[in-house]
Amino acid sequence: MISKLIDNIKKTDAPIVVGLDPQLGFVPEHILNKYYKEMGYTLEAVGEAFFEYNKGILNATADLIPAVKPQIAMYEQYGIPGIICYKKTVDLAHEKGLVVIGDIKRGDIGSTSESYAIGHIGSVTIGDNKIKPFDEDIVTVNPYLGSDGVKPFVDVCNREDKGIFVLVKTSNPSSGEFQDREIDGRPLYEVVAEKVTEWGSLSMDGDYSNVGAVVGATYPEMGIVLRKLMPKTYILVPGYGAQGGSGKDLKGYFNEDGLGAIVNSSRGIIAAYKNEKYASYGSEGYADASRKAVEDMIKDIRENAF
Repeated sequence: MISKLIDNIKKTDAPIVVGLDPQLGFVPEHILNKYYKEMGYTLEAVGEAFFEYNKGILNATADLIPAVKPQIAMYEQYGIPGIICYKKTVDLAHEKGLVVIGDIKRGDIGSTSESYAIGHIGSVTIGDNKIKPFDEDIVTVNPYLGSDGVKPFVDVCNREDKGIFVLVKTSNPSSGEFQDREIDGRPLYEVVAEKVTEWGSLSMDGDYSNVGAVVGATYPEMGIVLRKLMPKTYILVPGYGAQGGSGKDLKGYFNEDGLGAIVNSSRGIIAAYKNEKYASYGSEGYADASRKAVEDMIKDIRENAF
């Protein structure tokens, strides 16, 4: 699967991913009010509003980007209608030729971890039918439970030609409470990085592995170290834009071939119309504002990250 992501990145010359993380405060009022009027103040109304919002952003940006990353929690909080919206968003992104990175951060042991993997990047057999329940291309995985939690995902990756991004060094302020703790004189995130390389060797897809890593843009000096520890690992880089990361912070995440990393921006793109820089588009032009924000992000990375 990583080869497909790389092909999309090369085609667009844009190593970026748009995080489709809708919140009620991001969705323009004219969309919300349309569904509130039709369906009342219900979970179903929110699910439909979220999908229309996502569809507008996808229609406006799909030709510029290689992938999208919906965060499942933003949908789960609205119950079954939210999950239906999540699945419809995955399917629409696929229709537009995009790689879908499901930001699910799952991780458990044994059959439970296997079930998460099957449900999101695998398939189930019911009678004579082989069905892919969520059908994301790649998902994020929490490695805290060790190999017991990760290897079931790797097995499904190999069986279904899918991928995972394992949390190594995240962008949130308190990540250091655990991730920076020293183990035998080294920070824990370096130990995890070495395990990612080990797991990745079990699922190579050309020059890179289907087992990638999440390393936040808010810690660029650590990104340099981790890039060296994981030369064949694709890095998903959150923390760009709204969380403080910029193009100049990203140089250490890429390999000399110009590949090796894909940078995520969520609210900075999907809620761009709320930013003073793009306010002239107004709420009716939210999708056009998102397109402009994507163009600006691509320009920043091309000019400053290589």
